[in-house]
Amino acid sequence: MAATEAAGKLAYRIYRAVSYGAEPAVNLHLRWRRLRGREHSLRWTERLGLPSLSRPTGPLLWFHAVSLGEGITAIPIIKECIKQRPDVNVLMTTTTVSAFEVISKRLPSGVIYQFAPLDTPSAVGAFLDYWRPNAIILIESELWPNLIMGASENGIVLALLNARMSSKSFKKFSGPLLLPLISLMLSKFSLIVPLSTMQAIHFQLLQASPYIIKFSGDLKYAVEEFDASEGELRSIQDLKLQLAHRQVWMASSIHRGEEEIMLGVHRVLTEMHPDIVTIIVPRNPQHGLEIAQELQKAGQNVALRSRQENLKPGTNIYVVDTLGRHVGHFSHMVLEMQRLNPLSVLQVSGKLELEKALKELFSDAKVLEARRMAAKQAFCALSTGIVANVWSLLNVHVLNQALC
Repeated sequence: MAATEAAGKLAYRIYRAVSYGAEPAVNLHLRWRRLRGREHSLRWTERLGLPSLSRPTGPLLWFHAVSLGEGITAIPIIKECIKQRPDVNVLMTTTTVSAFEVISKRLPSGVIYQFAPLDTPSAVGAFLDYWRPNAIILIESELWPNLIMGASENGIVLALLNARMSSKSFKKFSGPLLLPLISLMLSKFSLIVPLSTMQAIHFQLLQASPYIIKFSGDLKYAVEEFDASEGELRSIQDLKLQLAHRQVWMASSIHRGEEEIMLGVHRVLTEMHPDIVTIIVPRNPQHGLEIAQELQKAGQNVALRSRQENLKPGTNIYVVDTLGRHVGHFSHMVLEMQRLNPLSVLQVSGKLELEKALKELFSDAKVLEARRMAAKQAFCALSTGIVANVWSLLNVHVLNQALC
C-alpha cells in the first residue's frame, strides 16, 4: 500500500508538472473556443479560476457537474441542501455553455453559478483560494487530479454522487501507469455514492475504501419531480391536450443517423394508424432543427418545440429541438426496472423488431396499458426517497466533517 501511494504521488507530480507547462497552450485553446462560440463570450475567464461574483460570508458547499445532464441531476439535492441548511451558501459549476443556458435559470435564488476552472494548477488554485469551499460535491465522473489533490491539501471534504465510470475509463485507470494515481485520488474522498452495484465494484477495484462507498439510488429518478419550471409545466399540459385523442410514441435521445430508422418506422405505423404522432427527441437540438428542415423540404408537416408550434390536424411529427430534457446513461436503469417488473421495459434490436413491438402495442390496448402501468410503478418504486437518502449520506459523511 505504501508503494502504491508513493507511486501515486509521483504520478501526480508528473501530471501537475505537465499541466503547469501546458497552461499557455490550454489558455490559447480556451480563447479559440470562445471565438468559436464554445465558451461563454463574457464569462469565459471563469474557466481560468477568475470569479465574476463575490463570495458571501459563511460556509460554502461547491457542487460541480460537467454538463447539462449531470447538472440537472444535482438540482434536487441542492434544493434539499438549501431547505435543510439555509445557513450554508451553495456554489454550482458546470463546464459547458449549454448547461449554463438551462441550469442558471433553474437553480434556486441565492445559489451562485460559475463556470468550473480548467484542471491546471493556476486555475484550480485561484478558484479554491477565492471561493474557499468547505466541501466539494462532484457529480458522476469528474475526477480531475489538480482539483482533487488541491482540495485535499486545503482540507476540503470531497464527495462523489451518482458515481460512475465508463468501461473504457475503468480499463484505462486499471492499468499499471494510472492505477496508483486514481487510487491516490479516491483515497481523498469521504463519500462515494455509486450509480449501481457494478460501479461500486469498479471503484473498489480501483482501491477506493469500501467504508466510504454508500448506496442511495440514482438521482436521475428524482429529476422530473424537482426541476420543471412553471413555463415548462404549462407547455407540457398544452401538449398533452393536443395529444389527448391521438396515439403517440417517442424516439428519445437519438444520435445522428438514427432518425432515418425512426422515420421509417413512422411511415409503417401511419399505414395502420393515419393519425399517429411520432415525437423525435435528438440528443443535440441543432440536429432536431436539421431533421425538421429535411422533412419540411419533403413536404411533411412538422411541429417544432422551439417555436412552440401546435400539432394541427395533418401534422404527425413533433420534433423536440430544445435543451432542458434530461439525457443520461440508461443501461443500469433498464436493468433495475426490468428486475422490479419485467413488463416495465421492452428491449428491441433493430428497425424490424421496433416496428413489430409498436404494432403489437398499438393493436392491443390491454397489453399497452399493462406495460404503461408496469413502467410507472417501477419508476415510482425506484424514485421514492432518493433525495432524502442522498441528503442523509451527505449530512453524516460530509457536512458533519466539513462544517464542524
